[in-house]
Amino acid sequence: MVEPGDSFDLAMAAAALRADSPDVHALLRALSTGLEDALGDRLRVQRGSGRFRRSDAVTSVQATLANDQFDATIEGSSLRCTIGHLSGGIRIRTEDVDMDAWIMRLLTALQAEAAHNESARRALEHIVLGGNA
Repeated sequence: MVEPGDSFDLAMAAAALRADSPDVHALLRALSTGLEDALGDRLRVQRGSGRFRRSDAVTSVQATLANDQFDATIEGSSLRCTIGHLSGGIRIRTEDVDMDAWIMRLLTALQAEAAHNESARRALEHIVLGGNA
């Protein structure tokens, strides 16, 4: 088991996450599954809908960690990623980033939270180590 003080190789974790989920739909589904317990109501997942029923396909994810809000939305076959900076709960600035930077910054924010939050630590382990770590 990884202790909270142990260092995770976030670059390797991000690369593994992208390799395991080369499709943007699968990537968002994997991230939302890994983060839902740790973030609770700080994670919003939007799913697509079919003509007659709701789809399991994730179309966007919004995660709030510390003073940052991470948004990823599927647009066609690509992923639009932004990081909003919050002050007092109000979004004061939005930065467009590429998917690699978005994943790295999300994992870095999760790692900072994992230092003092058990569910965030488990989520980071799940994302970094995969499966039921």
